[in-house]
Amino acid sequence: MKTKKIFTYLIVALLSFTLLAGCSPKAPTDQPAADVVKIGGNFELTGGVAEFGKKGENGAKLAIKEANEAGGVLGMQIEYVGADNKSEAGESTAATTKLATQDEVIGIIGPMTSGNTLAAIPVITEYGIPLVTPTGTNSTLTVTEAGALNDWVFRACFIDPFQGEVAANFAMDTLGATKAALVIDQKGDYAKGLAASFKETFEKAGKEIVASEQYVAGQDTDFRAILTNIKNKQPDIIFIPGYYNEVGMIIKQARDAKIDVAILGGDGWGTGPIVDIAGKEAMNNTYYVDHVAADDPALADFAAAFKAEYNQDADSFAALGYDAAKLLIAAIEKAGSTDKEAIRVALETMSGFAGISGDINVDSATHNPQKSASILKFVDGEKIFAARVDPK
Repeated sequence: MKTKKIFTYLIVALLSFTLLAGCSPKAPTDQPAADVVKIGGNFELTGGVAEFGKKGENGAKLAIKEANEAGGVLGMQIEYVGADNKSEAGESTAATTKLATQDEVIGIIGPMTSGNTLAAIPVITEYGIPLVTPTGTNSTLTVTEAGALNDWVFRACFIDPFQGEVAANFAMDTLGATKAALVIDQKGDYAKGLAASFKETFEKAGKEIVASEQYVAGQDTDFRAILTNIKNKQPDIIFIPGYYNEVGMIIKQARDAKIDVAILGGDGWGTGPIVDIAGKEAMNNTYYVDHVAADDPALADFAAAFKAEYNQDADSFAALGYDAAKLLIAAIEKAGSTDKEAIRVALETMSGFAGISGDINVDSATHNPQKSASILKFVDGEKIFAARVDPK
């Protein structure tokens, strides 16, 4: 009987220990690793502008890989968490929400387009997460139309007004244009922003906008009617601040219609099969504003590393994805902390950042970087550096 009692006590004690163990905190091995910094990526990996997003993300991932090989940031390795916004604003909002709430990242790189970046702003503002867009050039991303600063938004690129101003000055000063025609994607924030700045600069100099035509990207494929209207106005230059797919079709149809004047655009021409769509000969006498020139010696090491890593040629979108990631990592290092507010302040006061697309000084009042731009021209299907323009 005594032996049974002892056995019973042992069983009760064992059960009590098991229950207490079950209620105790999880072992440290079950906790997230303390030596990892999570950085998110919100990129256009599928959909209409996937060419941009894939290059941008690859640039960012290369920057993170290099940083990790050099010891990471603040003594911790960087974990990259990617999300596909499918080139759609609604999906961009969803991707940002996932990165903020599920993945708990301390900073976000991307998106590439202005529209998708605008869609991410309410989420990063709610959760207080700094975001660096590589190529979101719309001026209202960082400062609203009402003049309010978007505290959590930064960029590695110059803004649309600067692109439009550069394009207009190049058209006047270098190409000698006095009459211009505009072809604008009526639903594109990017296109409308560049066109407005071009028009303002061009007209302020006493020059004339003789035609302004519109199309809908992703929908229109026949541009002969608007090109006939433009041809009848006899402009010296046509400014088309769109993306490569529609721009390629417009240029091809313009040349078929015997419109031989110079055609100028923005950085949306820089990635994608624009030459394949338009044809090599049609692309002669065309120019576009870009953030970097592929034949710039400053890009040689990056271009070689990018080629080795992804077996594809680097371009401005890859370079700016790389710079955006490097800028965020530099801000974390400068902050000396993974605190998101401290990182935001570090970005806001960043100066002397040596990016491969140019030195960056962030204007704390606008969050816009002060940096130079390049003009590239097409010669028999090849992009050739034409000029570099510094901010005034």
